Amino acid sequence: MNNTKKDDIKPFEVLLIENNPVDVDLTRMAFEDRALPYRLHVAKDGVEAMSFLHRKGPFADAPRPDLILLEIRIPGKSGLEVLAEIKGDVDFNQIPVVILTSSKTDRDIQRSYSLHANCYVVKPVDLDEYIGSVQRIEDFWLTHVKLPSL
Repeated sequence: MNNTKKDDIKPFEVLLIENNPVDVDLTRMAFEDRALPYRLHVAKDGVEAMSFLHRKGPFADAPRPDLILLEIRIPGKSGLEVLAEIKGDVDFNQIPVVILTSSKTDRDIQRSYSLHANCYVVKPVDLDEYIGSVQRIEDFWLTHVKLPSL
């Protein structure tokens, strides 16, 4: 019998790079009351996301994410630029990056995979489907996949 309590498990660190407050709230809801402990960190644009990863400015104590959820349609530095930086940096390139976006264009899909996105998920419009999609991402990446410990 496993006596490990949820509070005894190191929480998964998830970085959500998203500028839409509604999608941030829906993602947060999707992670609530799940079996795994997690901490959801939010960066509202590409510059803030890279500051978080490099632990600069207000993010000096930021944890290393176990998983990154990335909207490619963000202001300033685009999500594709952020993806290219993450996957081109030896310190971050092993962190799984899930593109969670409203974009359905073949160009964005092909570009994301060419930049080594781990998967590409188009955000459902229906609220329940959106929450279900995020929960399936969580279930797959944080339960079934063996992530590198760095």
